[in-house]
Amino acid sequence: MRSHRARRRSSGLAAVVALAATCSTTAGMTSPDPYAAPGALPALSAPALGARYASVRHDIDGALRTARQNGDGDRVRALSAFLAPGRRFLSFDARGRGRAVEVLGDLAAADRVAVVVPGADGSLTGYDSWKFAGGGARALYARARQVSPGTRLAVVAWLGYDSPRTLSTDVLTAGRATGAARGLRRLVSEVRRVNGAAGLSLLCHSYGSVVCAKAARHVHAQDIALFGSPGTGVARASDLRTGARVWAGRAGGDWITFVPHVRFFGVGFGADPVSPEFGARVFDAGSGRHSGYLKPGSTPLRNLALIALGRSQEVSLA
Repeated sequence: MRSHRARRRSSGLAAVVALAATCSTTAGMTSPDPYAAPGALPALSAPALGARYASVRHDIDGALRTARQNGDGDRVRALSAFLAPGRRFLSFDARGRGRAVEVLGDLAAADRVAVVVPGADGSLTGYDSWKFAGGGARALYARARQVSPGTRLAVVAWLGYDSPRTLSTDVLTAGRATGAARGLRRLVSEVRRVNGAAGLSLLCHSYGSVVCAKAARHVHAQDIALFGSPGTGVARASDLRTGARVWAGRAGGDWITFVPHVRFFGVGFGADPVSPEFGARVFDAGSGRHSGYLKPGSTPLRNLALIALGRSQEVSLA
């Protein structure tokens, strides 16, 4: 007979499923996508980095012209910012809600590389907010340079998959994460071709932690940080089959606390990564909200910057 606690978790998950199903958009109702597929890119290597950045910039410029022609003001603002001097992208796709992979710092010369893997609701128009991939990666890069100005760090903002919407049934299963994990593995392989000596960290927010869990045993990272995670689909950190230090953090005001940590019929992600049973190193993630882990000046941002730098002894634990 199931315990009262188990029944409560199951009923909670059922409520989440019902809410997501109610809020999901109806398939087949969108108009044709006006944005073109990206062009072929130069194969990535240290000598080809400049050519790769220039090729992707050309694709962004073309998408900006399309946005202007279609009166897409939000895209015009976002893509104009992407073309600001000094910004460098490894890949870009304007179709749908969009994909973009940006590099901060010198990827070829870095001693450490941190890949920021975002969760739900990723899009080009929200990309530069510190709540999402691009803005969060910039906040991380700036904080790491304050903490350790002498360390050569590169940060990769990886909006490299079609992330699910928070209010959708997709966010309740690992379906999107399976394909995304293959994309993350390709990205890491490309990074290794550019710089095979750098230590690697994966910083994985929310649904992004499900993506990282599926990729973990293939990417040979030194550190994997799961924050705001609904679970990873495994019962213990050791089940990730990685030699990396596995970190987990949850802010005091994060609504993900109320998501039941159960898994049945492919729905849900199981064990809570901040629980003692999971076996991760639990870092102090402050008292903020689900979207606040990379907020400038915050406690979790400082600790994630230290993890990115490989300075594990200085990370404050919960």
